[in-house]
Amino acid sequence: MVKKLFGKVEVPKDLGLLLLVGGLYSLSIALSNTFVNIYLWKQSGKYIDLALYNLAIVFFQPLTFILAGRWAKKIDRVIVLRIGVVFLAFFFLVVLFLGEKAQSYLIILGSLLGIGYGFYWLAFNVLTFEITEPETRDFFNGFLGTLTSAGGIIGPISAGFLITRFTSNIGYTIIFAISLALFALAVVISFFIKRRPANGVYCFRRVWRERKKNQNWKYITNAHFFQGFRDGTFIFIISVFVFISTGSELALGTFGLINSGISFIAYYLAGRFIKNDKRKPAMLIGGLLLYLAIFLIVFKMNYPLLLTYGAAIAIAYPIMLVPYFSMTYDVIGKSWKAAEMRIEYIVVKEVFLNTGRVVSILSFIVAILFFDAQKSIPILLLIIGTGHGLAAILLQKVKVTFSS
Repeated sequence: MVKKLFGKVEVPKDLGLLLLVGGLYSLSIALSNTFVNIYLWKQSGKYIDLALYNLAIVFFQPLTFILAGRWAKKIDRVIVLRIGVVFLAFFFLVVLFLGEKAQSYLIILGSLLGIGYGFYWLAFNVLTFEITEPETRDFFNGFLGTLTSAGGIIGPISAGFLITRFTSNIGYTIIFAISLALFALAVVISFFIKRRPANGVYCFRRVWRERKKNQNWKYITNAHFFQGFRDGTFIFIISVFVFISTGSELALGTFGLINSGISFIAYYLAGRFIKNDKRKPAMLIGGLLLYLAIFLIVFKMNYPLLLTYGAAIAIAYPIMLVPYFSMTYDVIGKSWKAAEMRIEYIVVKEVFLNTGRVVSILSFIVAILFFDAQKSIPILLLIIGTGHGLAAILLQKVKVTFSS
């Protein structure tokens, strides 16, 4: 079935299991993560509270990446993956326990999620690098994107239906409990992934300094900063806009359904047809489309325009991200002592990504504290929305012979 969909490609067992773990993660996050922001928004109604919650996430995530990288050099990478999933499960357990008091513990909740993300994504990215080869990376990224989109199709609309079906917050309790169960299942599946013993010295600073010697690596890390610069705020503010415009969790679920349904097809096509020689122009097109999409909502905002925006970015993101992620791993693979230092390369990359997110959310906080939110937020979105476009321009400068 995979060969029919994606062409002639061999799928080793560990690669399939890693995709399954990634799919469960995506479904759980799609089911609940968007609605955590709305859950908190309904309790508080303040932009600043959401900003602080998301700032805690992106602050603790890079710190955890650095620690997780050190641990990944001392213990099995699969164990680090499990630690991340356990923290994510614990986050939903705490949300369930706190209930309507969650708004009073924003920093704690954000820190738990950030720590979980840090351990999970460090291990997932390292395992991706180890398990995939240059000839299977476009397939892996495309298929993972397809699974992510499938989770996005099922998750938000199901969650929105459940939440609106029940009175009070019973619906939220149900979806958070389901997310907890999905993460528990992901932990079980991780036990079937082949053990990957750790060894070597942790050389985070040395790989950071490699940016001075390796221009390709410098361009890749700078591109990740700009990616985070856009995503830091956009990742939570759009869902709030949808909820403010409609007052309905089901409408938010419908937004997620349309976005992910189109994204599902787009990721399949991107993984199938964007090959090495088309990576750079594809990223430019994707980055430009992501920026132009902002103009659909920045001057006038209503539900139909937000749905159109969701459809537009669903096409643009795969065009940008599938070749971007593949290029990133190829650059790392051809960098100084890549086999020994792959963990350090992943950590440095993620530190730049999350630094961009921190700067983005801090900019959002400044905009709403010192200026009128109704006027400053649209201007801010136009500024930080340049992130992927700037990243795509930087990536045009990468010079490396990629495997075909």
